Amino acid sequence: METMQIREAKASFSALVAAAEKGQPTLVSRHGQPCAMVVPVADGARLYPLEMPNLANYLLALPEPLLTERDTTPLRGFDFD
Repeated sequence: METMQIREAKASFSALVAAAEKGQPTLVSRHGQPCAMVVPVADGARLYPLEMPNLANYLLALPEPLLTERDTTPLRGFDFD
């Protein structure tokens, strides 16, 4: 993995992006300390999915419909005494 100073990364940003497109991650450092990483989209999407799954989409994708009928029988008697 290549490492470059933030000053270098700013000056050669298009080369940094081209390297990421080729599958090469690059570590960016500031004052000798790592501060960022430019990675290929596939690697980034694996770590941070572009579309987050949600319950509504999951339920809509089920192969059979959900049983949503309610039991309408009256409730049993209840006394607070």
